[in-house]
Amino acid sequence: MKQQQAGFTLIELVIVIVILGILAATALPRFTDLSVDARVAALNGLAGGVRSAAMIARATQIAKGFASSDTVTLDGQSVAMSQGYPTAAAISTALSDTTGFSISATTSIATFLLGGRSNCYVQYTQSSGAGFTVTTLSSGC
Repeated sequence: MKQQQAGFTLIELVIVIVILGILAATALPRFTDLSVDARVAALNGLAGGVRSAAMIARATQIAKGFASSDTVTLDGQSVAMSQGYPTAAAISTALSDTTGFSISATTSIATFLLGGRSNCYVQYTQSSGAGFTVTTLSSGC
C-alpha cells in the first residue's frame, strides 16, 4: 500500500517564501514615500485654498462696491482688506479649514506651517498694490 503525502515538501515551502520575498521587495518601495506625497498634496491644497479665498474676498469687495481697504464678510467672518486683497493677518479667517497647519502672521506675511515642519509651509504675502503672492516650500515635508 502506498502512503499519501500529508503536506508540502520543504522545497515547495522554500519556493513560496522566495516568491513572497520577491513580491514584497518589488512592492515595498512604492508605499514608502506616500507620507511625503500626502504632506506635499496637503500643502498644495492649502495653497490653492488661500488663492481662492483671496480672490473670493476681492470679488465680494468689488461686487459690493466697497473701497479697497473696506472689510468684507465671508461666511459670517469679517476679513480685513488692504489694497483690494485680504491682509496677512486676516487671510486665515477667509479659510474654512486649516487643520494640521499652525499659522503665524506678521505685518504683511502669513505662514501656514504643516505639522511643525520648518521647511514645509505655505506663505501668503499681502498685496502692496500689485496683488498678493502665495508660495510653497516643500523641501522639508
